[in-house]
Parts: sequence; structure tokens; C-alpha cells
Amino acid sequence: MLRILVIVSFFLLASCTSRTIYKKPDDLISKDQMVDMWTDIYIAHAARAVKNSNLERKVNYMPFIYEKYQIDSARFMRSNIYYTSKVEVYEELFKKVEERITNMRDIYDPDMAGIDPKLPIWKRDSIRRARKQQENGKYPVESSKKKAATEKVTR
Repeated sequence: MLRILVIVSFFLLASCTSRTIYKKPDDLISKDQMVDMWTDIYIAHAARAVKNSNLERKVNYMPFIYEKYQIDSARFMRSNIYYTSKVEVYEELFKKVEERITNMRDIYDPDMAGIDPKLPIWKRDSIRRARKQQENGKYPVESSKKKAATEKVTR
């Protein structure tokens, strides 16, 4: 379901170069609630790859999200299509979602704080491992004198 939403959003976003603005639905979901929902959708989508408490994978969590916000999929799609037709607004929504997810990541995984999420996963994991080793004393912090000497040699 999420793939369908993302694909529909992408095509609507790509087709918005004609500046087609769809009629505002009567039951439009507020911007703040859309940010909340998209944050939950991304988390739910990521959770599909992880076993839940019943040791199941690939569970569709979308019905739980609709239930949490007391809406149905049709209302979500109408609101999403409307916001997609307003590219600037849609971009603003997703910047807030990205910021919120980054903040959550930094809270729940402090080793990832300050690491660019756009880096390949193997680089992020290497940085995380190095930080943990440094924290445990297995990977000593390089002194400034030694670092300066190393930089002169490499230049």
C-alpha cells in the first residue's frame, strides 16, 4: 500500500509542472496531522523488515495508522492528492517529516547523531562502529599533534 502511495505521489508531483491545483476536499486532513501520519507511515514501512513480537515480518501496518488517526484510506488519498498538487506545501510537509524522523533517530540511536542520513548505509555503519570503539577505549582519540603531523605527510 505504501508503495502505491509513494508512486501515486511521485507521479502527481511530476505531473504538477502544469500547476494543476486540485479542489480542496471537504474533509481535508490538516498539515500537522499529515506530517504525523507520514512520519508513522515511514516508521511502519521500515518496521516491515523487522520481526514483530509475534515473530512476523512484512506486516501491513497501514490499517493501524488509519485507526490511530480515525480516518479511512480514501480520505487520506484525497488529502494526499490535494497536498501533492501544491508542490511547495508538499515539500514543506516532507521536510518536517524528515526532520522529525532524524530527531527520533538521534534520540533512539545516539551513535547516529550528526551522521548524514544520505550517506550509504555501509559508511554510516562504519562511523557508528568507530564511535562505539572510541567510546569503549578500543579506538583511541587521535591527538592534535599526531593529527597535524599526519596531515603534513599526506599533503
